[in-house]
Amino acid sequence: MIEIFAKKLTSEGFAPFGDVIDFNREADFAINNGKCDRYHGLAITEIIGEDANTGVSLGYGRHYEIPLKLEMVERHPLGSQAFIPLEEKPFLVIVAEDEDGTPKQPVAFLSEGGQGVNYHRNVWHGVLTPLDTPSKFLIVDRIGEGNNLEEHFFDNPYLIKI
Repeated sequence: MIEIFAKKLTSEGFAPFGDVIDFNREADFAINNGKCDRYHGLAITEIIGEDANTGVSLGYGRHYEIPLKLEMVERHPLGSQAFIPLEEKPFLVIVAEDEDGTPKQPVAFLSEGGQGVNYHRNVWHGVLTPLDTPSKFLIVDRIGEGNNLEEHFFDNPYLIKI
């Protein structure tokens, strides 16, 4: 089994797969008479297809043990998908480049508490993977008709370590 070690989640390292959503930058501008600093446009949602909408949902993710045996990744061909933690807890982010419709070897990132991610449309990624304890998330993704889920099961699983 190939071992993959998670690296720190940064905007630069994650850019080929999506956007990092966090406060680790200067605010763009103030709103509400200067009482709120706005961090603007941290991720752009993308949805395609008829009768599709951008939905806002909540998720309660149960935690995973590390090392993690990664057997499957998924992608969403009709829309982006964002996971924004509602608690200051880290989670594991797993992505893979595509090669002719098949994911290449995965890459793993470890988020800092409070960092979220937006997976670009059609990017292979692991499932929501909280660590240590269950965690609450805001989820922003496509809601509508059509098949927006593809799964790929690896012939040889990977072992994800921190």
